[in-house]
Amino acid sequence: MKNDFEEYLHYLKIERGLSENTILSYRRDLRNYLEFLEKNEIIKWDDIDRYLVLDFLEKLRAEQKSSATIIRMISSLRRFHQFLRQERFCETDPMQHIDTPKKKQKLPKTLSIKEVEQIIETPDTSTVLGMRDRAILEVMYATGLRVSELISLKLDDLHLSLGLLQTTGKGDKERIVPLGDLSIRWVERYLDEARPFLLEKNKKKSEQPPFLFLNYAGQGFSRQGIWKNLKIHVVESGVDKEVTPHTLRHSFATHLLENGADLRVVQELLGHADISTTQIYTHISKKRMADVYKLHFPRA
Repeated sequence: MKNDFEEYLHYLKIERGLSENTILSYRRDLRNYLEFLEKNEIIKWDDIDRYLVLDFLEKLRAEQKSSATIIRMISSLRRFHQFLRQERFCETDPMQHIDTPKKKQKLPKTLSIKEVEQIIETPDTSTVLGMRDRAILEVMYATGLRVSELISLKLDDLHLSLGLLQTTGKGDKERIVPLGDLSIRWVERYLDEARPFLLEKNKKKSEQPPFLFLNYAGQGFSRQGIWKNLKIHVVESGVDKEVTPHTLRHSFATHLLENGADLRVVQELLGHADISTTQIYTHISKKRMADVYKLHFPRA
């Protein structure tokens, strides 16, 4: 059974072209499932029935897993068992009669334009690290990149004369994203004045990192490094909200729509495969419109 599991992960990577992060998520979910099957002494896929899967889901609920986690697990199991049957590792599919509960639509938190500006303008740009952080924040807000896309940006991905950058998103899909004048200006300043200094900190002089943004050791950033830096600047800015890199992505999309951008354009900029993922931002815009109406209309 473990061999079939590894073959499925290989299929996700080679044939489906899913990203490493997505495959890691599948691996984590399905390992949990395999451990449950082992404890129940299941040795063949055809020994699994609907009731055993329901027991597994009930176990997750007893562990107080969130509804979003359980929905994701059901989705992972559904795809996995479809693969097993398709490849004839088994004759039955226990997921056929298991319904997926509806996910509560949770509106992502966003910032006002003023709050975004407060955070972006916080780094001390008279210092090398401040100059770098200002460039990072400008690019994050100007492009709506995921944090994984941001830390993967390479020098070759920049086309500053055209005002564009190239990024690879989920499923290894490439897209071109425009850069605003301010973000271009700060990236150019970072490249001229800060990045050379950070490169000098790199102990492996013979191996120059290709990444656009470097940490103090002259290496590429980790996701945690970006989160940590952002948290520091949020506190210093005085913005009293929980802000993550994804908050800037949400704010980017919401501000575009509020200023008249087409939903399809925003979908392309964010790299969403399905427009239904992008449509959640229209709900945010409508909610904000209602809040403004109630605040300013005298008879509201």
